[in-house]
Amino acid sequence: MHKIYNVFLLFLALSIAYACGGNPSWEDDLQDIRIEWELVSNFLEESGQFEAKFVFHNEGTRDLGNTGWKLFFNMSPRMILPYPDERVARISHINGDWYEISPGSDFALPAGGSVSFTYRGIEGVIKESDAPMGLYFVFYDTDGNELEVLAFDQLSVAPFHKKEQLLRGDMDFEEPASAMQRYADNEGLKVVDEADLHPIVPTPFQLQRRKGVFKLTAETGIYYADGLESEARYLRDKLLEITGVSLKLESGTGTDGDIRVGLADIVVDGKKEEAYELDIAEKQIRIQGSDAAGAFYGVQSLLAWLGPEAYLGRKLPLDLKLARVLDAPRFHFRSLHMDVSRNFQTKETVLRMLDLMAHYKLNHFLFYTTEDEGWRLEIDGLPELTEVGAQRQHVADRGDPALHPAYGSGPFAYADGKHGSGYYTKADFVEILKYAKERHITIIPELNFPGHARAAIKSMEARYNKYMELGDEEAANEYRLIDPDDSSEYLSAQAFKDNTVSVARESTYRFYEKVMDEIASMYEQAGLRLTKIHAGGDEVPEGAWTQSPMAADLLRQLPDIDDPKNLQAYFFRELLKRLEKLDVEVHVWEEMALKKMPDGNYVPNPEFVGKRVIPYIWNNMFDYPDMGYQLANAGYEVVLCNVSNFYFDLAYSNDPKEPGLYWAGFVNTKNAWTFAPFDWFKTTFQTSFGEKLDMETAAAGMVKIKPEARKNIIGVEAQLWSETIKGRDMVEYYTVPKIVGYAESAWAKERVWETTEQTASRNAQIAEGWNVFANTVARREFPKLSAWNEGYHFRIAPPGAKLEDGKLYANVDFPGLEIRYTTDGSEPTPASILYEGPISVQGGTKLKAFDRSGNSSRLVNLSNE
Repeated sequence: MHKIYNVFLLFLALSIAYACGGNPSWEDDLQDIRIEWELVSNFLEESGQFEAKFVFHNEGTRDLGNTGWKLFFNMSPRMILPYPDERVARISHINGDWYEISPGSDFALPAGGSVSFTYRGIEGVIKESDAPMGLYFVFYDTDGNELEVLAFDQLSVAPFHKKEQLLRGDMDFEEPASAMQRYADNEGLKVVDEADLHPIVPTPFQLQRRKGVFKLTAETGIYYADGLESEARYLRDKLLEITGVSLKLESGTGTDGDIRVGLADIVVDGKKEEAYELDIAEKQIRIQGSDAAGAFYGVQSLLAWLGPEAYLGRKLPLDLKLARVLDAPRFHFRSLHMDVSRNFQTKETVLRMLDLMAHYKLNHFLFYTTEDEGWRLEIDGLPELTEVGAQRQHVADRGDPALHPAYGSGPFAYADGKHGSGYYTKADFVEILKYAKERHITIIPELNFPGHARAAIKSMEARYNKYMELGDEEAANEYRLIDPDDSSEYLSAQAFKDNTVSVARESTYRFYEKVMDEIASMYEQAGLRLTKIHAGGDEVPEGAWTQSPMAADLLRQLPDIDDPKNLQAYFFRELLKRLEKLDVEVHVWEEMALKKMPDGNYVPNPEFVGKRVIPYIWNNMFDYPDMGYQLANAGYEVVLCNVSNFYFDLAYSNDPKEPGLYWAGFVNTKNAWTFAPFDWFKTTFQTSFGEKLDMETAAAGMVKIKPEARKNIIGVEAQLWSETIKGRDMVEYYTVPKIVGYAESAWAKERVWETTEQTASRNAQIAEGWNVFANTVARREFPKLSAWNEGYHFRIAPPGAKLEDGKLYANVDFPGLEIRYTTDGSEPTPASILYEGPISVQGGTKLKAFDRSGNSSRLVNLSNE
């Protein structure tokens, strides 16, 4: 991840010129400005709007007037409505989540004074993470030239407490977030016997427990068959990490007291790939895979079988209970998507995620390195992709060939503590590929066209300008991605006005081929062959190409296309031709496999059936909640990514302090676990606004999966979009423990409740199964994950609590966690009083939930006054 300082030096030069020109810098005086932001209400006269307020305070000696400055910031994209206080200050949406405040004629902030203004926008706001972020001032001379750019970090956000702040408006059916609401949600859960816990997650197809123990000692050796040294070494290294002892590693069969890793003709549930047998006998542990991947998953099951005590510090020797496991996955395709474009994540963070995936037996990783807000992969021959597309900073105009700030990244590229800039070198990417290969994970690279392409567009415009200045028009146009005369007006799902490539330019396809050829070369350097790519294709905004002269010329040559929107199908058709030389599967979002009809409806486009095109289905809630089944019935192989179950970037709950998005509601670990792939209407419980669904009634008019099309559902994928995710701790917090529930849905055999038709019986079965799984997460998975790779930053939910008749009642969402409390105003620690049942309290009480390693939840502060 290389740093580029030219933009910083430019701003430094501007600041020096500003001071020397007789206009004193604001750098010191800005420390005396404070800004407060408050969400006033989501309950306005018109549904679906919010009202918020800025308050500026000047605690210094210098007036801030109504000219010569603007304040820029990012916030979760929402359109701003006209408001009465625009004469004080005007908020304007620029692009994406980038906004500006410009002073109005009535703005005055004298030394020692304050000024405020209230504004309105569309869509309710319920998260503190929705508040303005990444603020910075730009100061101008009288001609409007920029003189000084200064980051600003003195913004405070007022807490969200009232109902009108906790709910999105009168259309929101969720209960307001509170300790009492969490208590109600947790009430049906209880501690189960240790013997009822799942010793291995995801749950194996078959597990037989036996009497006796195998004694794992420092003298135990690990022996491996030909071709399995990597899998055996992984086991050796993990046992070293856990026990502090490096066991002997050799090829061969071993003797009594040893562990053997080998291959055998194993078939489980009719599956010959990725199957394994784990036989823990008194004299020897035998791991046999149907292939190397199966052997690797047997290793992971052995590591899980060690149990929590091994991960909590117990040293060798370890007594392992005897058992025999026969196992194979339900789905061959088990994937995790990770977006590193909206906010960049380090190589080390990616490697930690890959190892976590491997333990839970996931085998594909959709590596999202290109998006509107960032390009994160070095490409030979196109240095602009990382020189321009990998960094965000202030720009004078959104039309400039550079990326503007987003998600709080601030005005300067590569600023400390920010996540807007960064990329992976070729060497980094090859290292990631090799690391994944050792863990039997296939990395799927992504290049999302024709929408979501702003970083590529701006990079290639910088390239165009560079070569035009050199007088080389041919080189300038070689990889250009836009029609420069396109005046189409649109707004993408993330509020961009300029993120769609021209599908009428041959150079667009040349660019795609160039990038994919270079990526294929990196796979070869890693000893791999590129077999799968993801071409995106989602959220192309309505209105794109409608005012493009180049697109108009193309449409005249295509009489079968009567709507510019269907140029997307033309683009994909042409792209597939150019990708044939790579011999790859082309994975896409479901929109790429749809066709817009004259009546405005969308239907499966049969054109790409049988052409190794794999649509990913995210929509099970909105306009076409059965489209995934329609596509599978039409002959497409599909991957299920259902938003109500597998979108890890959606917040765990509607608690305002719980970060994350909520455009499709909320996703927790139970949602990821409760998934019926062949009848997802049974596990879609409510709308995005929390209204309970009777899906059996609603599904009556929906398309169901045909029995002969079930084979077309090849697997599942969880999504981790990164708009609100900044840094490793947040990546892991959003992912864990959701990934534990998701892995069960991806690997384990069909749960009994998936085929239960009677609602009450099915819900009772779900509740019973989830109670056991929730216990397993707290009592087995959390201790393990506290030690795995020196510990993951997983989420522990705050306890539920209520005060009733002078007594405190408290509970947790994962039975087996402990609740500790204090009544003296101090914050609870693992040594504080253990909650064991209802207690009489007077005055305030503070509570936290703790796991066995001492990791804790956020604080719950209750008052009995």
